[in-house]
Amino acid sequence: MKSIQTYNAPAAIGPYSQATCKDNTLFVSGQLGIDPVTGKMAEDFTAQANLVFRHIKSILEAAGMGLSHVMKVSVFLTDMNDFATLNDIYARYFDAPYPAREAIQVARLPKDGLVEISVIAMR
Repeated sequence: MKSIQTYNAPAAIGPYSQATCKDNTLFVSGQLGIDPVTGKMAEDFTAQANLVFRHIKSILEAAGMGLSHVMKVSVFLTDMNDFATLNDIYARYFDAPYPAREAIQVARLPKDGLVEISVIAMR
């Protein structure tokens, strides 16, 4: 197993890697809407979601992959009322055929984030 790290996404806030790669499969840890330069959470859902997708894209690139390699997306929202906005943003980053996905409402996320997303990608 190989750990993948990039300065273009926030450092892990616990004992885990931004991503790990085994053979041709990449597992990207849940990403939050944290600005990697300031370390601060973006103000609103839209800003956080866009940062999350940029972080995922940067981690994929660090592993020599792109968004087209993503097979599975797991989305965690603190408010399911943000689901339509998530879909609008999601459609800007992914093209058909879209990855498999689930979206789950949770009570709370680390650092009081509004959205956290993890992906599994394959080369």
